Amino acid sequence: MVRSAVVGVGIAMSLCCGALAQETSGLSDAAKTMTGAWELSNADRDKVCRITFRADAMAGGYRADLDRNCANLFPSTKDIAGWTIDNLGTLRLIDAQSNAVLELTEVESGIFDGFQPGEGRYVLQSAAAVPVRSAEDMVGVWAVARGAGKPICLLTLVGSPAAADTLALKIKPGCDALVAHFAPTAWRMEQGELVLLSGRGQSWRFEENDANTWQRVPQAADPVLLMRQ
Repeated sequence: MVRSAVVGVGIAMSLCCGALAQETSGLSDAAKTMTGAWELSNADRDKVCRITFRADAMAGGYRADLDRNCANLFPSTKDIAGWTIDNLGTLRLIDAQSNAVLELTEVESGIFDGFQPGEGRYVLQSAAAVPVRSAEDMVGVWAVARGAGKPICLLTLVGSPAAADTLALKIKPGCDALVAHFAPTAWRMEQGELVLLSGRGQSWRFEENDANTWQRVPQAADPVLLMRQ
């Protein structure tokens, strides 16, 4: 009985590993280099959204996850559900019916270029290759806003140290209760994210939407934004 159980486990592991190998081997060499996080932007890079290419198969290609802000920045992306790439380096972002929504061509390693009538030029590059914003880039006056509403607070990110590994932050009087209760006193850049810190050890994290707008993460139905003034 023991031997039978061992044999059964061995068979199960063999089937599992075989299925996993089959799934991995289903990706072409070109497709294997695409899985992971990418950033889609316009030519001026003042509009940026993140796309994650998955290895999960779907009709005509593989699944893609887009940040919520993508459709607001680039209306044509609202129907994108997946992706596929051929051996010539043509990347197609497809809808649920496998129709091409956007086509981009690799212009150099890890960078794709495309054009959409009415929206202009697109640039897609690996998130790992995108230059990370430094603290020096972020110094200045920023407005806090909820959704698409008017600013509810003004704050200044200062370049001088506040404490160990953090920089000073100043808030203009009259902020909304949301920000006043959080009461940030310092900030720092951490793995490409902007982090606001309160004196009670709480933190708000923001990721870049474009050069002048950062959105609090994780995303919510009523997003909190930082907008450069």
